[in-house]
Parts: sequence; structure tokens; C-alpha cells
Amino acid sequence: MSMLIVADENIPLLDSFFGDFGEIRRVSGRLMKAEDVADADVLLVRSVTRVTPSLLQGSRVKFVGTATIGTDHIDQAWLEENGIAFCAAPGCNANSVVEYVLSVLALYAERRGIEDWSELSVGIVGVGNVGGELARKLDRLGFTVKLCDPPRAEVEPEVDFATLDEALDCDVVTLHTPLEIGGAHPTYHLLGADRLQALRGDQLLINTSRGEVVDNQALLNRLGQPEAPVVALDVWEQEPVIMPELVNKVWLATPHIAGYSLEGKLQGTEIIYQAVCRFLGFPVRKQAGQFLPEPALSKLSFTSSAEDDAAAFTAMRCCYDPRRDDANLRLVMGLDASERGAAFDRLRKDYPVRREFSSVKVQLKGTSKILRDTFKDLGFKLKI
Repeated sequence: MSMLIVADENIPLLDSFFGDFGEIRRVSGRLMKAEDVADADVLLVRSVTRVTPSLLQGSRVKFVGTATIGTDHIDQAWLEENGIAFCAAPGCNANSVVEYVLSVLALYAERRGIEDWSELSVGIVGVGNVGGELARKLDRLGFTVKLCDPPRAEVEPEVDFATLDEALDCDVVTLHTPLEIGGAHPTYHLLGADRLQALRGDQLLINTSRGEVVDNQALLNRLGQPEAPVVALDVWEQEPVIMPELVNKVWLATPHIAGYSLEGKLQGTEIIYQAVCRFLGFPVRKQAGQFLPEPALSKLSFTSSAEDDAAAFTAMRCCYDPRRDDANLRLVMGLDASERGAAFDRLRKDYPVRREFSSVKVQLKGTSKILRDTFKDLGFKLKI
């Protein structure tokens, strides 16, 4: 039986993973409409497509997959009521986001003239797949970490969770919560005017979760005041039509690409491929690893002259330097207002291949044990 799969054109390796199942119709995720999916059996989306009754009512769709860790764009209750199977890709790009945050931390340590970056205390707000993986890496690297996750704190009394205020008092505050509008623990505008006011000039705030977790207008106001925190934003309210004034005021501005490593994207596709196989009763025959191309950069070598943090920062930056994405987004903000939204989406659609630290072999000749451990903890392959 041949079936029709309608998919966001930005999901990688659609043909490689899903070509055997039937016809694939590629659609712009942002512009997807009811008529695009009316005759589809399977719908595959990313976070820019709102999957609601107005999109699916009266369609043939029996399975919805999102190649993302977030699900706030999906009306899951309605899907369940209508017998439509659903799968997300939790954790698929967690490591990609973690490497983004580590790269930002390294730049920030240099900006502040901090000799040993692990002297920075880090408050992680939201300790799911991404926050948990970040905590493990920072812990191994010797950072002091405070974990804040009220929903987990309720059910895991044995874990030493911090309050939000304690997390917000750290040198670095990094947000990894889902977007929850209501419920017991809403995260919409979790950082509003009052909490932003309490942040100090010697703090760094990073948001890679959802734009709406931070009140962007309140943040813009705060950044115009004395003793404002240093801010790195990857997510924004009202994407793709974001506030150019806010881009101008933050230290680092990137176009919602923290999770955009090639490995992360392919894992997202692989997870929904596995779910489609289970749904259809087919065997799982393919894995993301078989489709990974050779990395552009495959080897780095450091000698006994290398200084520990400097060498680690160099290697991280060879894989990913957030300043390139920052420069591209700022150029886009210079365009006419009517063109900015499409240009923001284009930065994501045409995003250059970014590989994770694990794709690079690092050769160390006569370097310290500390440096060897640091490279291992960051996730590089070691060749000693």
C-alpha cells in the first residue's frame, strides 16, 4: 500500500528514511495549510507548524510526528481524541544545545577575563533532556551547578534542587524549560520585569528554550538600564518577526539554531522514523549514523605548549563559534521590516552544516592530564 507523507521541507534525509513508505510531499512548515495535508496519511513537522484541529480536521492523517524536543505547537489532546498517533523526538538535539551553551560560556569567560571558566557558577532552570545533559557535562568540567526544576522537585525529594531565586543568583543563568502557559508550573514569561530587574551586571543570561519564557519587552527595558545583565538569546517572542531593538541590545543573538547540529537533526528524523515503523508494523532498518557524511574538520593536534583552557576553547570554536550566527542575524535585522521574517526563516532553512565535538579527533602530544580530561568531558574523540 502506497501512502502519502506530508513533511516540513526542512526535515533532513526525508527520502533516505521515508522513501520506502510511499510518496513524500515537501511543504514549507511555516506556511502549511489544511489543503496541504487533507489527503496525507502521515504528517511530519517541526516546531514552526501549529498542529491543531484547523489544520487536520477532515484529513486522512493517522500519524503525526514532530522532529523536535518541544511539543507546545501540537494539540496532543485533540490528536488523542481523534485516534491520531503522535510522536516527538525528546532529547534528539540535547547535545547540540549543550555544545551551544558551552561555546557561549567559553566566549563569556574570555569577555570577562576569567582565567578558569569553571569558576563560574551556573543555574540551570529546567532539568529535562537538555538541562540534565548540560548539568552532567558542567559537573565533570568542575563547575558549581544549581539545578532548578519545580515539577521534578515535587516528585524527586531525594534530589537537591534549588529554588528559582537561588538559580537566578548564579553567575550564569541558562533556561531549558518547556513552554507551559497554564498548569501548576507555568513558564510563560517566567522571567518577567521583576525577575529581570533582580539580575545584575555581572551575570550572564542564556535562553535556548522558548522565546516566550522571557518577557522580551521587559528584557528590552531592562537592557536600557544601568547594571544590566549580559544576555545571549537563541529564541525570541513572535518568531520569525522578532524585535530588532532587542537584537541590538543583547550581547549574542542567534536565529533559533542552538539545536541545529547535523547529528541533532538526523537523530530527530531517526526517532520519528522509528515511530512510523512501529505504527505501521514495519521493521526498523535504518540509523542516523549510516547517513552522517565525513566532517569538514576531522583532526586537531595540540602539543605540550598548549595551555589548558585556551586549547579547549580553540577546539570548541573550530566546531562551533556562535559569533558567526550572531553576525548573520544582525545583518538580517538591517533589512526592510517586511523582509526580516522571511530572512530569519532562511537563516534556519539554509543553515550551514555544523558538526558536534564528537566528530573531531583531537591528538594530544605531551599535554597535561587536565587537558586530556577536559577534551574527554567536552565529548571530543581523543587520540593520545
